[in-house]
Amino acid sequence: MSPKHVVFKKVSRDKSVAVYMAKRDFVDHCDFVDPVDGVIVIDPTQLKGKKVYVMLSCTFRYGRQDMDVMGVAFRRDLFVVTRQVYPELQDKEQLTHTKIQQKLLRKLGDNAYPFFFEFPDNLPCSVSLQPGPTDEGKKCAVEFEVKAFCGENQDEKIEKQSSVRLTIRKIQFSPENTAVVPVAEMTFEFLMSEKPLHVKLSLSKETFYHGEPVKANVEINNSSSRNIKDISLTVEQVTNVVLYSNDKYVKSVAREETEDSVPSGTTLKKDYTLYPLLAYNKERRGIALDGRLKHEDTNLASSSIVKQEVLKEVQGMLVSYKVVLKMIASGMVGSSDVSLEVPFKLMHPKPEQVNLMTWCLRTLNGPT
Repeated sequence: MSPKHVVFKKVSRDKSVAVYMAKRDFVDHCDFVDPVDGVIVIDPTQLKGKKVYVMLSCTFRYGRQDMDVMGVAFRRDLFVVTRQVYPELQDKEQLTHTKIQQKLLRKLGDNAYPFFFEFPDNLPCSVSLQPGPTDEGKKCAVEFEVKAFCGENQDEKIEKQSSVRLTIRKIQFSPENTAVVPVAEMTFEFLMSEKPLHVKLSLSKETFYHGEPVKANVEINNSSSRNIKDISLTVEQVTNVVLYSNDKYVKSVAREETEDSVPSGTTLKKDYTLYPLLAYNKERRGIALDGRLKHEDTNLASSSIVKQEVLKEVQGMLVSYKVVLKMIASGMVGSSDVSLEVPFKLMHPKPEQVNLMTWCLRTLNGPT
């Protein structure tokens, strides 16, 4: 039996325009980005001679949608492009780029018109900061949207009843796992101790998938006169909001506190497992999440992969992860904090390619 593929449909309140899209997730493959394509269906009697346009936008929002200070909105458009769909400026065949578009056009009839956009290569992926339990709406997010609307021209005020908005996501999948194993090691020397403390922290691989446990190996060779105690490991999510203020949010998303100790003159070699999951971080303000579609679950934000030639400042938010090892070295002349860290990537695996031959229509109501 052929696998089913959902086609998303959304209709304006006055029934003048409807949007059909075969997917809402568009993958940044680093060397290219999936194009945005779909079909617009119009009702000529409802249009009353107006034109129909479709818009693709990327917005960085750093305040509630209804907030406005001295006429300045808390949002910035990173990318906006608008194209006329009807009356058509090109033949349908020139704007039809995918087999799904072809099948939708055949099924939806003469009042169906294709649209097609290509992302520039410098846009960020969809990401948001999780609001607190009492916060209303998103406080900070990079969002993508497809909007279809009708009007005398593309610059006039858009009427809500004659427009359709559909949220989409720009996402990245994990690159091929390299043979590189993240490792950090350091030697610590203490006052009144002739010999040092040597600590090594390593991970089993460089890239972990969402939902997968992070396995860390700790090796401690304590030749010093200090006693090691209070050993803990933490997965820290570091979010740099680079667009408007260069804020940095460092949040612990997984933690393992142990009762392990390493007395003077002894060694320790042990594996630890950490679980960086959104399920353990619900309602924590400031946790970065992958972009969310309405009524769908999401996960911790994926690690940002930025092309070398792209300025980081236009990325909105950059997310990275690291495992931090901490311990206390106690002795006769006081205690010292010892720490070591290694970076890693947290991402989605590349999905297997499937043959998309059967459609299941999903109608969307309300804001998405």
